[in-house]
Amino acid sequence: MSRKHLFVFVTVLLAAMLLAACGGSSNVDTASAPDAPAEAPAEAPAEAPAESEAPAQASGNTLDVVKNRGKLVCGVNQAVPGFGFLQTDGSFAGFDVDFCKALAAAIFNDPNAVEYRPLTASERFTALSAGEIDVLIRNTTWTLTRDTELAGNFAPTTFYDGQGIQVPADSGINSVADLEGTSICVQQGTTTELNLAAQMAAAGVNYTPVVFETADDTTNAYLAGRCDAWTTDISGIVARQSIFDDPDAHIILPEVLSKEPLGPMVRHGDDQWFDIVKWVVFATFAAEEMGVNQGNVDSFASTEDPNIKLLLGQEGEMGAKLGLSNEWAANIIKQVGNYADIYNRNLGPDTPINLPRGLNSSWLDGGLLYAPPIR
Repeated sequence: MSRKHLFVFVTVLLAAMLLAACGGSSNVDTASAPDAPAEAPAEAPAEAPAESEAPAQASGNTLDVVKNRGKLVCGVNQAVPGFGFLQTDGSFAGFDVDFCKALAAAIFNDPNAVEYRPLTASERFTALSAGEIDVLIRNTTWTLTRDTELAGNFAPTTFYDGQGIQVPADSGINSVADLEGTSICVQQGTTTELNLAAQMAAAGVNYTPVVFETADDTTNAYLAGRCDAWTTDISGIVARQSIFDDPDAHIILPEVLSKEPLGPMVRHGDDQWFDIVKWVVFATFAAEEMGVNQGNVDSFASTEDPNIKLLLGQEGEMGAKLGLSNEWAANIIKQVGNYADIYNRNLGPDTPINLPRGLNSSWLDGGLLYAPPIR
């Protein structure tokens, strides 16, 4: 993203945060799932762990549990193209899914040593706290409440986002103020639902939220005309719009309603596991900073750069400090890639999503991604 476009995005974000007026009111319409077929890939039912597979504990040595099981259990989305979705062949793909693979590569030297557990927004935190999954990597916003009341720890943010609202292009709605008296589809159990209520109240706009359990139900209801608009993170809107029958028939309003820092989440009580998940993310940032990517990593076998040597495990005992092999980061880069590799493969200009990186650029390029030293 150019500096001009970055400035516009940040300006809009700040403007949204400053909205202030008399409070609006809303009447909740809790809707059932629509009969229309899903626009997104079909959902697969979550499977319970086999009896022989011990779940990760709410506290203790998660790494040992994962190693003894022989695979990582990763909680993901299955209905957001580009981020976490179920492909027609039954496999999972997306930006978040690749971070599950990166974690498996660091632990097992095998990015495929993962069991993906698809979870709805309302299921995800219970599954994590109950030890049904080892890590949640599913477009989850970092908030104070989630960090405390849900006994969770958030790893570094992997995607900086903001909430938007989409409407039909021919609706005559061009701003939040134009939504007076409308109905808005929103997914239950998300920060999106709370942000919508807060920002519409601040703007003095009366509306009726129409609440659904899943992203499929939410967008299908919008497309079927059951509400005048729908809302979620802007990245999610763009992702879902890419699979609409007529993407150009819809627009995103200019106001950005919130800050949405998205990233992996683990349970409280296991600092080693928290460290591992954090540094897997940081390794993808650091590799991009150092110019080491999936295509050229082998060319650094004889590098003299001390920082790259530490990253790739050619010297030092960085992996051992995490309880991993010293090639943990090298395995991530070779098998999954650095952050740019992951982003471009799932969201970049050669994909249907085509999201400019913007704030999700390295700090070297004016973005917010910054890795502490690996040393």
